[in-house]
Amino acid sequence: MKQAVIDLGTNTFHLMIVQKNADSDSNGAYQTLFRESRPAKIGRSSSASGGGINQRIITDEAIERALSVLTYFREVLDQHEINPADVAVYGTSAIRVAQNQQAFIERVAQETGLKIRVISGDEEAGLIYKGVRSSGAIPAGATVMVMDIGGGSVEFIIGNDNRIFWKQSFEIGGQRLMERFMGEADLISPAAVGRMQTYFQEQLLPLTNAVHQYQPTVLVGSSGSFDTLVDMYFHEQTGTWPPADQAAFTLPVADFYHFYQLLIERNHDERMALPGMIELRVDMIVVAVCLIDFVLRSYGINSISVSTYALKEGALS
Repeated sequence: MKQAVIDLGTNTFHLMIVQKNADSDSNGAYQTLFRESRPAKIGRSSSASGGGINQRIITDEAIERALSVLTYFREVLDQHEINPADVAVYGTSAIRVAQNQQAFIERVAQETGLKIRVISGDEEAGLIYKGVRSSGAIPAGATVMVMDIGGGSVEFIIGNDNRIFWKQSFEIGGQRLMERFMGEADLISPAAVGRMQTYFQEQLLPLTNAVHQYQPTVLVGSSGSFDTLVDMYFHEQTGTWPPADQAAFTLPVADFYHFYQLLIERNHDERMALPGMIELRVDMIVVAVCLIDFVLRSYGINSISVSTYALKEGALS
């Protein structure tokens, strides 16, 4: 039995196709047949018309980028003989807040046959937790803070390997932060970093209260920029990419701060030259590491795990 999931992120669209046995047990064991991530950048504003995620409009150019990726995904689904009506298609932050949400959903359905289900931030956080838990990245017995940095929103989940204690989605994703604190610059200024830290302090007050209540000791980063940090770490340590069949990694805090310094001190081209960097993340990772730094320092966390599993795997588990 084949199943497919599409995660429509603010910057990146992800397709995953798996084979599940009809008699597979409840842990959701499956074989991955296909997975790919492609940039769509539906949160990006247009120089001509403005719009973008902070204006709550998916621009015409962004819609065309989205349709280009989804048309390709539809071709892959056809090759695997999967009916588009049977695909779970999740719309997250940029679609969630868009004033032209309905028009976008209808256009996608009309041109690709894919039916988007827009999920709340709370639902998104729950699916991310399920994916992260299935990766094995949550140490047994530890209370952890799961953090998923998307382009539009950031999900925080506090829990252990059995259950969630608290979860919340915050509309402070990387695309929003870049527009607010970097603008057109490709090098972040120390003043902008300082303003961002103040902004995080204000925006994340509910998280601060939850941390005081549950006292997580490990930060578990979910996919996105955390994947790239692990890639950079492996390239520096071994000269190779991390094992493709591994879903959970440890990132030493000292190594995180080594990369943090490199990333905030370099411009776009210099960051792109770092081994392990990819074009998809070269800009957003700057504001992402500023947020990770804030979380580590503010909440006294000194251990980082990384899960390559996130929403898609959570939907399949």
